[in-house]
Amino acid sequence: MVSGLYSWFSSMFTAFCFMFFAFTLLLSLFSVVIFVLRLKLGCKCEICHAYLTSSWTKQFDNLCDWFTHLLEKSATGTIHIHVLGNTITANPENVEHILKTRFENYPKGKPFAAILGDLLGKGIFNVDGDSWKFQRKMASLELGSISIRRHGFDIVSSEIQSRLLPLLSSVSGKQQVLDLQDVFRRFSFDNICKFSFGLDPGCLELSLPVSEFAEAFDLASRLSAQRGRASSPLIWKLKRLLNLGTEKQLKQAIKLVDELAQKMINQRREKGFSDRNDLLSRFMGTINDDKYLRDIVVSFLLAGRDTVASGLTSFFWLLSQHPEVESAIREELERVVRSSDGLQQIASYDQMRDMHYLHAALCESLRLFPPIQFDSKFALEDDILPDCTFVRKGTRVTYHPYAMGRMERVWGPNCLEYKPGRWLKDGRYVPENPFKYPVFQAGQRVCLGKEMALVEMKCVVLAIISRFNIRVSNPKQTPRFAPGLTANVRGGLPVLVQEKAIVS
Repeated sequence: MVSGLYSWFSSMFTAFCFMFFAFTLLLSLFSVVIFVLRLKLGCKCEICHAYLTSSWTKQFDNLCDWFTHLLEKSATGTIHIHVLGNTITANPENVEHILKTRFENYPKGKPFAAILGDLLGKGIFNVDGDSWKFQRKMASLELGSISIRRHGFDIVSSEIQSRLLPLLSSVSGKQQVLDLQDVFRRFSFDNICKFSFGLDPGCLELSLPVSEFAEAFDLASRLSAQRGRASSPLIWKLKRLLNLGTEKQLKQAIKLVDELAQKMINQRREKGFSDRNDLLSRFMGTINDDKYLRDIVVSFLLAGRDTVASGLTSFFWLLSQHPEVESAIREELERVVRSSDGLQQIASYDQMRDMHYLHAALCESLRLFPPIQFDSKFALEDDILPDCTFVRKGTRVTYHPYAMGRMERVWGPNCLEYKPGRWLKDGRYVPENPFKYPVFQAGQRVCLGKEMALVEMKCVVLAIISRFNIRVSNPKQTPRFAPGLTANVRGGLPVLVQEKAIVS
């Protein structure tokens, strides 16, 4: 009887395996057929063919540079990637239409939510409607007051004095190559955790400890972004269903992110949150759903860590090519900030507001290298953009800050040059139209953390250039960006550090 039962189970298992692999094979073949149809029959235009075959890589290192080339050639500043169902624009009038005039018609949309849903869940960057309004209102209460911004400034200043400067001093003059991008990512990760969650991960300690959370978060961000570039969502959805390849890696990375985010929530709950002012405590006073809190944690980590680190990395690469800009910033610092003991390493919060050239230099860097290189929405209904482009319901519509910063029709014939002076009038910073410069988005979704991010970047820039000479190992190598939700340079930013003599 036992042998008969074993035989029955064995035959059932064999049948199940056969059906499973047959199903897998059929789905795989279906995916291949879809790909071939898109390549051969679905669209024969040159752009789609170049995208599907990756032939654009013969001329361009970065996908965004190829898109910029195509947008520059377009008479309207708008192109179509038919196989992706994506309309991409670098036209400021279109950007204003999408982000302001017809805001309600261009939400993030369900397709976008599906792409990033496993990582971001129902966090503020992946939702629309009431959920988005609630999270934005709560965050604005935290980020809007001067007292909170000064608190953030104090956290940044402390991290600079206690960790960033000692780390740079430890490698100064030793011909020891340091990855400045990695340093900035650790620095901003510590800051966002202290400010938003009241916790200190200590990523920037001298030993540069390995952070499982940070590594898992990086991997999950990169693999989630890859989904958006797939020629068909069926491809990544099939891989997710079968737990194969990059989707298997993504699942493992997100599991670790979930565990560590939950640990953060538990630690904050143990320490108490009723008398705390950090973002997590504010939300925990209103929300009892730990999954929802997890999504909020991950979203603010993405916003506060990767964008600041990306902006600083590009800025110091540009400084390596433009020493005259560094000299001008130092001159402004010496003019605005003086003390009896010599030049301060960090300006005060109020003094930074008088440093117009520094602000212009950062804005100019972000113009050329925005941390979020493009952003997508999905049309709820048929629409016509100001440049007469027809947008069909359900179409993905992408505005492209990276390309816009390189468009002659937007920024003039010197658009590719790094010129902080374009932001100054009579020595004072003058802001640009946000729809011409949507680096921090614009309209109702404009970045709430813009001012705090700029202050954090200013603190770091002033602290470093007042004390160190930073020499980029290969300043002539144009940054090549790795795929991800934010712009990260492949291979990091290797530098040599030399401490300056402090003049009293």
